[in-house]
Amino acid sequence: QLYRDARECLTLLSQRLGSQKFFFGDSPASLDAFVFSRLAPLLKAKLPNGKLQQHLKSLQNLCNYCTSILSLYFPWDGGEMHPPTSPHG
Repeated sequence: QLYRDARECLTLLSQRLGSQKFFFGDSPASLDAFVFSRLAPLLKAKLPNGKLQQHLKSLQNLCNYCTSILSLYFPWDGGEMHPPTSPHG
């Protein structure tokens, strides 16, 4: 039942996002931060049971959403840049 609920939640998020960049248009809101914080680990982590991950990967707009946020706000994650370091090294 829990898996079915999670799968349904992902599908509903995908439908709500549609072709928008963020859930409420062209700029991120707190909902985007919350949703991204749940989707990105599910999308990127190696999991013992990948059923839910496979469902997420089948929802292309949610995958693109995560990829877009990663490249916009975490560019060093893709190896393009290094994360900011403190002035003390």
